[in-house]
Amino acid sequence: MCKGDTVIGDTVNENLEGIVLLKGIEVDILRDGSLDLPDEILKELDLTVCSVHYNRNLSPKKQTDRIIRAMDNPYFNILAHPTGRLINEREPYEVDLEKIMEAARDRGCFLEINAHPDRLDLSSRYCKLAKEIGLKVVVSTDAHSMADLDFMRFGVYQARRGWLEAADVLNTRSWDQLRKMLQRK
Repeated sequence: MCKGDTVIGDTVNENLEGIVLLKGIEVDILRDGSLDLPDEILKELDLTVCSVHYNRNLSPKKQTDRIIRAMDNPYFNILAHPTGRLINEREPYEVDLEKIMEAARDRGCFLEINAHPDRLDLSSRYCKLAKEIGLKVVVSTDAHSMADLDFMRFGVYQARRGWLEAADVLNTRSWDQLRKMLQRK
């Protein structure tokens, strides 16, 4: 990702009618809670999806604090695959998800419902809690190929199991609504 890429995205949007191409990236949350790209790059984007991919074995308190510190970055928008689980392959990392959800809500961040059938990460229990505390979620396919885009239906099913409605899901919004919601408090 470089400055030229964001200029290209802006140029494409100037020539499109009826759709908006968002400039975004998935970034790693480092062990100390910083993000793996500098703010000078992140500020050029429309949104960032932030994830724990490494150092999964921290204590629950350290893992929770790490993620909340990352959310303090003004360019943090979405926490992806919030527990890091892979069904029948990898247990979730230990974290106080309720505390993270409250911190996300208070900071104007969002949590992902990862629709990939190997993840289905955010469980229906936490989808319901998100609704109860007023935290909006994003349904995402975690697509690594065109065929993976079909996974969206699994994320919608997961959201429905947690009693979420369209108003609880960020990516049901119009561009004007979405742009306002992505602006940090």
